[in-house]
Amino acid sequence: MSQLNKWMVGGKISKLVVVITSKETGEPMERWQFDVQLFSKTSKKSASTKTADKENAAPDDAEPPVEKTEKEIQDEIQSIFRQITASVTFLPQLDGNCTFNVLVYADADSDVPLEWGDSDSKEIKDGEKVQLRSFSTSNHKVDTLVSYRLAD
Repeated sequence: MSQLNKWMVGGKISKLVVVITSKETGEPMERWQFDVQLFSKTSKKSASTKTADKENAAPDDAEPPVEKTEKEIQDEIQSIFRQITASVTFLPQLDGNCTFNVLVYADADSDVPLEWGDSDSKEIKDGEKVQLRSFSTSNHKVDTLVSYRLAD
């Protein structure tokens, strides 16, 4: 987890995905995706030259972030937690033994620990997708999406 913290603080991550997989079949059952959009604090001119090679740079037409209080940000995050908790009402119950993988979409120039490996995206074929709430700070915006396999 310390590597994730370094990448997040360094602005290297564009997406974080948690995939719950059946141990028996190896098939993904649920896929929780958190898209991270970074806001640039520099002028557009310097940002375009400085971040031209950065995959996670904010698009030139990205709206400038609205300053929020810590309470407003915490309220948004709590709202997402409540929505994730409430998702048990529509997600199918997971049967059997499951495991999970954490997938990190980082800039190409990121230092990756040797024990980490490449993976496919673990998308769920013909699955349902539900867009959850997003939250933002003055530095970034996080969009949340859950995909799941329909019960057989």
